[in-house]
Order: sequence, then structure tokens, then C-alpha cells
Amino acid sequence: MKQARVLRIHADWDEKASVWVVTSDDVPGLATEAATQDEVRQKLMVMIPELLELNTPSAQHEVSIELLIQSEQRIALGC
Repeated sequence: MKQARVLRIHADWDEKASVWVVTSDDVPGLATEAATQDEVRQKLMVMIPELLELNTPSAQHEVSIELLIQSEQRIALGC
């Protein structure tokens, strides 16, 4: 059995816009944003199959998604 291809998806928090900005080098055309991580996941479940079908018609029928969520936060130290 052939192992599913792993697609790396990046979600970075944009503090000014208060949204997760989602992109991927593995999924041509993937660029979206969402207010919550749950919304990110919901959008990806719809967008990834559509984009792969449009942009890479020979893509496998099953893929794995590796969602990398990154958010930088600063905290004040009592120094």
C-alpha cells in the first residue's frame, strides 16, 4: 500500500488583523485566513481537495496534512 503524501500547511497569527494567515508551498494556490484555529481546519478540509484537483490533477486520492500553527507572544518579566 502506498503511503499518503504529507502536505505541510503553515498558519501564522497576524496580530494586527486578528486572523490566522494560512499558506503552503505544497498546495498551489492555498492562501486564506480565519479568525480561529477551528475555522482554519474547516476551510482546509474544503480548500485542499479543490485546489489539488484544479492544480495537480494527477495527485493521490489521499493525503495527510501537517498543520504548523505559529504564534508569537511577549510576556513581561519581573526584572
